[in-house]
Amino acid sequence: MSARAGSRLTPEAIVFLVFGGAIAVGAVLVAMQGRNFFSTGNLADVFTGMSVLGLFAIGQTVVILAGGLDLSVSYVASLASLVAAGTMADRATSIPAGVLFALAVGVAVGIANGLVVSRLKVPPFMATLGVGLILSGYLATNYNGSFGNTPYEFRLIGATRIGPLPVSTLIMIALAVLVYLMLRRTRFGLHVYAVGGDLGVARLSGIRTTRTLVGVYVTSSVFAALAGLLLASRTGVGSPTVGSQGGYVLLSIAAVVLGGTALTGGRGSIVGTIGAVAILSVIANVMAVMEINPFLQETVQGIVIVAAVAVYARRTILRRPPRFGRHGTLAAASADSEATG
Repeated sequence: MSARAGSRLTPEAIVFLVFGGAIAVGAVLVAMQGRNFFSTGNLADVFTGMSVLGLFAIGQTVVILAGGLDLSVSYVASLASLVAAGTMADRATSIPAGVLFALAVGVAVGIANGLVVSRLKVPPFMATLGVGLILSGYLATNYNGSFGNTPYEFRLIGATRIGPLPVSTLIMIALAVLVYLMLRRTRFGLHVYAVGGDLGVARLSGIRTTRTLVGVYVTSSVFAALAGLLLASRTGVGSPTVGSQGGYVLLSIAAVVLGGTALTGGRGSIVGTIGAVAILSVIANVMAVMEINPFLQETVQGIVIVAAVAVYARRTILRRPPRFGRHGTLAAASADSEATG
């Protein structure tokens, strides 16, 4: 395939082509270990790996589309798991209260992040890092280990499957569809893309950028809280480290970028993000089956992410408008010919 042909493919198409290749290679490697990649149990493991990371990545996508970044999500998930498990205290009647309090934690942190970024003009990286460190200090000071218990009825969410599909994954996919529709069919979604494309132009166009920025950070934190609830459902307790142990901050950002969303904002989609989450889950599953050293697993994931970003960067260069030289000729003509040659 030539560079021109590759540049015509959408990021989502590239992601799902890579996903298909990952499945094909993974199936061969798993078969070499004497196992079947497409067995119900193994597919359930792949889908289970998608659910928590998918929730983090959905929220992160909305923030990055608006030109931001959220480094506090893992601490929000940990705090939400503690609040939920402590409120439920092994009582089924307290499940609604536990869920509501956990989501309220997400809303509160999201509002704080959004106001620091939009009102105090602190860069998103530093703002969310600072809020994350505040939460980290609170968790380390007040919790020495697990806290509370989730009732059996709540733990069923993390343990129940319909065939190879865990209920938690179905919930994640349903929420991804809702966010996709929100971004594509609502005024708020249009404002997210506009703010990510150019904050100054969006403000001059009459968009209430503060409201939009607060909205995207609330969305990210609420999805982090949902991930914390799912983790509490799986473990049966709240934990001050459950969000940070999985490396979800960097993996969620990696999934967003791998899915074709521009880190500068204004361009991307939930569809590509979910495809990227699936790729990362397949890679992690195959390496676990092959019993590869966990540190080497991170190396492989890093190589995949760097390669994906390099491909998108090259496609962006190929799509740039050609420049004209002094005599009216296309200055980029020779570059295009070299790229397609």
